[in-house]
Amino acid sequence: MEVEAARRDASALDPELLQLPELAPGALRENSTIADALYTQWLVLPETTKLDLDTDSNPEVEAARRDASALDPELLQLPELAPGALRENSTIADALYTQWLVLPETTKLVKSLIEDAKGGGALNVAGSSASTNAASSSSLPSMFPAGSAPPLSPRSTAGSPRVMRRGSGAGPSTLGSPLKLVSEPVREVIPQFYFKNGRPPPKDLKEQCLSRLDHLFFAGEGLQIQEFRPVIKDICKLPSFLSGVLFKKIDAACSGTVTRDAFIAYWINENKITLDTPSQIFEILRKPGCSYLTQEDFKPVLKELLATHPGLEFLQGTPEFQERYAETVIYRIFYSINRCGNGHLTLRELKRGNLVAAMQQLDEEEDINKVLRYFSYEHFYVIYCKFWELDTDHDFLIDKENLIRYGNHSLTYRIVDRVFAQVPRKFTSMTEGKMGYEDFVYFILSEEDKSSEPSLEYWFKCIDLDGNGILSTNEMQFFYEEQLHRMECMAQEPVLFEDILCQMIDMIGPENETYFTLRDLKKCKLSGNIFNILFNLNKFMAFETRDPFLIRQERENPTLTEWDRFAHREYIRLSMEEDGEDASNGSGDVWDESLEAPF
Repeated sequence: MEVEAARRDASALDPELLQLPELAPGALRENSTIADALYTQWLVLPETTKLDLDTDSNPEVEAARRDASALDPELLQLPELAPGALRENSTIADALYTQWLVLPETTKLVKSLIEDAKGGGALNVAGSSASTNAASSSSLPSMFPAGSAPPLSPRSTAGSPRVMRRGSGAGPSTLGSPLKLVSEPVREVIPQFYFKNGRPPPKDLKEQCLSRLDHLFFAGEGLQIQEFRPVIKDICKLPSFLSGVLFKKIDAACSGTVTRDAFIAYWINENKITLDTPSQIFEILRKPGCSYLTQEDFKPVLKELLATHPGLEFLQGTPEFQERYAETVIYRIFYSINRCGNGHLTLRELKRGNLVAAMQQLDEEEDINKVLRYFSYEHFYVIYCKFWELDTDHDFLIDKENLIRYGNHSLTYRIVDRVFAQVPRKFTSMTEGKMGYEDFVYFILSEEDKSSEPSLEYWFKCIDLDGNGILSTNEMQFFYEEQLHRMECMAQEPVLFEDILCQMIDMIGPENETYFTLRDLKKCKLSGNIFNILFNLNKFMAFETRDPFLIRQERENPTLTEWDRFAHREYIRLSMEEDGEDASNGSGDVWDESLEAPF
């Protein structure tokens, strides 16, 4: 009877609890050595020695030894089992569970766990725990002497039938633990990082904003448009000349008043307060339902700027020049930022550009001519005067013959033909063969600052005759032939195309020396000189002579662009011409009538 009890106990032992190494299925059947070692280790257990067995003569012991070698790894709960083994044979699972229940240690453990559960304690049976559960589990016999047990191999949580069988609460076993019970794994909660309508404001930011509003809105009364400027400056932290646009955005009913609740509903409840500055400006300017800005969206901003900025007060009496100034600023904005040229300014383009920084500088600077990006009145003055000089009939349109006179006839006929073929950009004027003011703004900005990316793209399209995205030797030679002819007519020593081509290759350093790509040109700071060599004779000659005075100016003011330097020189020249005519004629009218009064 004792031998039979030992056989039952041996079949009920879980190798996981006994710290057995991982065995492949059928390992005991195929290798009797493993079975013999298992049997030998079982014999040295204290419980086994109490049986007083005679291993040589007792047939029951010999039968138990054979049974040990025939143990199924499925009953031993070895880790590497075929998936679904217990599901296919429920008898094995029932027998295994029944044998485990009758163990005395199991009964003690279950009772201890029940007491802990009733007392509200944690159900932790880890071997390292100081609880009574750990004490009871440590009393189980081990098949290996103390300190000599090999470490268990790491157990994968995926693909193990035992893990699948025991549910998601099962974890890796610990030394001496008869029950594999651990708490649910802690799941890390990833905070929400995308908010369709903007991130909700933190509580402290919301309370701070509400406290400021209490000082601006008195006794629940609303604010009129002329009283709204402190709100956009102190609360929204945006340029003051956006106050009128924001006021009308909130006052959709055109009541003429914005209440405290209406402002909170728009600025705080719709999460505008947590947006970055470009996004806030974009949301204020864009029309409902539109995902982009158009030129019309900027007109109210320029209108308020002209009415409130101290640097533009002298234009108050000349509404026509106010309109021209606003148009010029808007054209410059879209030229620099709207890189796809479709007239739809996206939020991404607004963030990548420097318009927001220029608007913030403009709001703090009283001298508008110090804001060189987009808003300088001197820059507008130069552009408009240049256009007026070419527009001899003053119909606000210029043709091909007018444009050929630009820069003292510095451009070739072939490049002017490409411009009027609308290759770099489609004209906005409705008259065929005529260039409007907006088209001229794009042209002069590209001509006078060939280092900018919009300018490089503009002229690259002109030289790329076949539109294949590369400038071949033949295409560049086609435009240079007219330059060579003009040099001969001016009795200057001509430079052969072969020589100038080597110079251009050395200057640009293209990836392929047989042609230039737009990428090659954008990587080189001197790439604008390539276009001057091909179609602008005056600038080509200036580049060849390299005026030391201009080189020193560039080094002294490296932040100024080629356009900034050109506009500064031209403004001085035009101002001196105007002063000379004032002294000779005794009149401030440079052109005729009253259109030139502001100049």
